[in-house]
Parts: sequence; C-alpha cells; structure tokens
Amino acid sequence: MVYPSRSAASRASLPARVTGRLSRLSWVDLVVAVAVLVGIYLLLRVGKGATVSFDPARVVKVDTDPARLPYYAARSLLRMFVALAASVVFTLGYAYAAARSRRLERVLIPALDILQSVPVLGFLTVAVAWFLSLFPGSVLGLELAAIFAIFTSQAWNMTFGFYHSLITLPRELDEISRSFGFTRWMRFWKVELPNGAIGLVWNGMMSFGGGWFFLVASEAISVGGHQYALPGLGSYAGTAIAEGDLGKVGWAVATMAVLVFGVNFVFWRPLTAWTERFKNEQSEAADIQRSLVLDFLRRSSWPRLLGRPARWAAEVMGRAARVLGTDDRPLTVSRARRRTGDLVFALVAGGLIGWGLAGLLGYLHRSTGLGVFAEPLLLGLATLARVVVLVAVATVVWVPVGVRIGFSPRLARIAQPVVQLLASFPANFLFPLATWFFLWSGLSLNVGGVLLMALGAQWYILFNTIAGAAAVPTDLREAMDDLGVRGRQRWKRLIIPGIFPAYVTGGITASGGAWNASIVSEVVTFGGTTLTATGLGAYIAKATSHGDYPQLVAGIAVMACYVVALNRLLWRRLYRLAETRYSLQSA
Repeated sequence: MVYPSRSAASRASLPARVTGRLSRLSWVDLVVAVAVLVGIYLLLRVGKGATVSFDPARVVKVDTDPARLPYYAARSLLRMFVALAASVVFTLGYAYAAARSRRLERVLIPALDILQSVPVLGFLTVAVAWFLSLFPGSVLGLELAAIFAIFTSQAWNMTFGFYHSLITLPRELDEISRSFGFTRWMRFWKVELPNGAIGLVWNGMMSFGGGWFFLVASEAISVGGHQYALPGLGSYAGTAIAEGDLGKVGWAVATMAVLVFGVNFVFWRPLTAWTERFKNEQSEAADIQRSLVLDFLRRSSWPRLLGRPARWAAEVMGRAARVLGTDDRPLTVSRARRRTGDLVFALVAGGLIGWGLAGLLGYLHRSTGLGVFAEPLLLGLATLARVVVLVAVATVVWVPVGVRIGFSPRLARIAQPVVQLLASFPANFLFPLATWFFLWSGLSLNVGGVLLMALGAQWYILFNTIAGAAAVPTDLREAMDDLGVRGRQRWKRLIIPGIFPAYVTGGITASGGAWNASIVSEVVTFGGTTLTATGLGAYIAKATSHGDYPQLVAGIAVMACYVVALNRLLWRRLYRLAETRYSLQSA
C-alpha cells in the first residue's frame, strides 16, 4: 500500500516541480531560448528556397548584386551543416564497422581509399542526373546533389581519423571496459567515442574547411555541357570570376572570411574547448582552451534539461543492445568455420568487384577502346610528382607548427580561426591573383599548380598534427619537463609517438585531397585567360566540361588506381607501424 501512495504523491507534485524548474530559469536561459528560436526561424526562411520549382533546360544566372550575399551565404552555410551532419553519421557507422570486423575491414578500407580518390566532379557527374530524376521539377534535387558533393569533400577525412582512433585505443581503456562487462554500445558510447572525440572534432573542422574549398564546384555545376547553378556564395564567386569582376570577387572573399570566423566562434571553438574533458591524462592542465560561447552555455539550465532525454535514449539503446545479445562475449567458432566464412566472403566481394570491372572495361572498349587509358596514365605521373612534393614540404613545414599549437591552448585560441580561414579558403577565389602572378612572373602552372593544390591539401597535415598534439596527456609532457628531456630526444620519446597516428591520418587525407584539388588547380581561368598544366587533374576537368564520359571514366579510374596504390604501398604500412609501435601506450 505504500508504493501507490508514493506514486500518487509524485504525480501530484509533478506540476509543482516543473513550475519550480521554470521559475529558476535565469536571463541566460532566456537568451539561449531566444537564440534557438531565431535560428529555427532563419532555418525555415532559408530552407524555403530549396523546394521551389526548377527547369533543368533553363540556364539559371546568378545575381551578383552584393546585396544578395547575406542570403547566398545563409544558403551555403545550410548546405555545409547538412553535409557535416551526414558526414558525422557516416563516419561513426563506417569507421566502427571497419575497426570492429576484420572481415569488413578488408573491403571497407580499400573502398574508402577509392572513394577518397574520386574527385568531386566525378561524384557530381552521377549525382546531378540521379537527384534530378529523383525530384523532377524541383530545385531540391539540385540542392541534394550539391550537398552530396560537399559531403564527399568532408566524410573521408573524418572516417579515416575516427577509424584510426578505434584501432589504436589505449590498452588500459580496453581492459577496463572489458573488466566491467560493458556491452558494445556502452563501450562505444563511454570509451571509444570519447577517446576519439578530440581527433573527430579537429578532423571535422578540417573537413568543414574542405567543403568551403569545393563550394564553387558544388554550387556552380558544369556537367555534360549543361550549366546548373544554385544561390550560394560559391556560385556567386564563380560567376564573378567568370565575368572578371575583381570588385565582386573581393566582396565574396570578405563574406567568406566573416562566415569562417563566425562559425569558428559560435561552433568550432566551443567544441574544441568542450573536448578537453576527454583527454586521457591523470592531472589537469594549468592552461586549457576556453570559449565564451561554451562558458555562456554552461551557465544555462537548458543543456542539463535537454541532456536527460539524451541519457535516457542512451540507456534505452544500451538495454536494447543487451537484450539483442550484442555484448562482448566471445563467440566460439572453430578455425575451419572461420576460414570457410572468410573464403565465402572473399569470393562474394571478389565477384562483385570483378563484375564491376568487367562492366567498366566493356563500356570503354565499346566506346573508345582500351587505349583511352594510355594518356591519363602518363599524365598521372606528372600529378603524382606534384602530390609527393606537396606532402613532403607540408610535412616539414606544418608538423612543427602543429605540435607547437597543439601543446599550447593559449596559442591554439589565437591560431585556430586563422588556420581555419586559410584551410577554408577556396582556391578559385585566388584565381584572379594567381593568373596575374603567373603571367607577370612567367611561372608555369606546371610548377605553380603545386601552390594551388597546397591550398586545399596541406591543412590536413596541420589539423591532424594539432589534434594529435592536443591529445598528448599533460602529465606525460610535465614528466618530460621534469626529466629535462629536450630537443631530439623529446621528439623521439614523446612527440613522434604521440602525434604519429594522427599524422598518418593527415598524410593519407592530404594525399587524397591533393589529387582531388588537382582538378581545380591544373586549370586556372579568369575572364578570358586560361592557364593549363600538364596533369591528370586537367585531363579530368576537360573531359567533364566537354561531356566526354569515356575519357572522364578513364581519368577517374586511373586517379583511383594511383591513390589506392600510393595508400597500399606507403600509407597503409605507416598505419600498421602507428598501430604496433608508434603510440603512447607503447612509448
């Protein structure tokens, strides 16, 4: 008889408890609530433009009146965040599947190498036609194609980074989670995701910058002789560049700078400061990253109120995982059955790959003959030389800088927005200046193209190095200071083991990003002047603009082969070295 009376009293006091909580809301809570409501209103206003009618046969001209820039910037920002949300979901699922299943890893990681190697223009060629057929007569199809293109410039870097944080999980964390009998969901939510949080945020920041880099190609689309344009900052800049209007290009540059700094202040800096809590260390650092926005939100009651449903949902999913039997109890499977399963899986995967390869070769044989591969294979050597030079120089220049920034939260607060602005800056915006400089100096684009490729690729190394250095436990750094370990020995004993896994992730994504950036860096156009370099990127750009699908397919296939070969011969071996030798748990 006692339990019903308590339940009734609890139900009777519920309105009083709610009223009490609302009465405790401060002016900070009101400001946060108003900001959220205004954000939702702006989202609805901007999103309305994504559902209007659209005629693919009609050429849409972008209005380059600077007064339209705030609306264009909002449309671009909305696409960027939708693509980022899709990239996070993809990253968590894909990386976890590859890290926790050796059988899937043999397929998913090589597939990720290939996906990374396919240029944005290659994805757009297929995506535009597919999404337009999926939503005929609506601009939503073109919007989804642009978002998908931005997604392809963001997702691979984040996936590689999170995958590597999973396979290099510190041994003590793994043993503790198993000793407490965590289910797979609890292990992921309480151990694996927090362990990779710092790298995930910094890679997300870098990937977001990669989305800005390819914004012009995503919003001003030229495929198969058809021109498609969406209202956005990238299409505005592309139109201004095509018209040769330096004043309007300057307005686009200024708007881009405001967007990057604003997103960094409101979104990325609070995230990087929040992830400080996930450092694997025994003593708290004296100097930590701070964020005015995060400090303001911590004074509000909304995060605690909204966190309760999130914790409840996590508990429900944990119980569901336990009911479904997805815990970490080892399954007793004989070696013969494992070998049989691996053989069947290899046969199925090999059959699908062989079927796809046969279809591709058959299409090219019927269209132009297999000799179409000869030219892109030779041109790929020129682009490969630029990629190797870029990665080597970026390593020498940016690894020490990244370590310095990652070890100093105070310096990180200053450098983070500057570095993000540089990483986010689309190379297309610099085409007017680059064209003038190359013509004035007589510098060939065959050499200058490396500089333009660097604008989109070198930052992967810097951002991953910063993330790796920021994740090094403070107590280890203090121990090295107490022991007087400096210079070369400090790099050998602490810095290299601490940042090497993150550097490898940066290197593999910088390499893939450089191949991708070659599409827009080996052909520079401003007004009526066009400069072209010898390389595979220029070959693919030309095939795309002319609608030559056999050459486009051959160029993309060759680029994929180069990237996969480089990853297999170099980066994958460095991955294994990072996993077995260069990590803090074995330092």
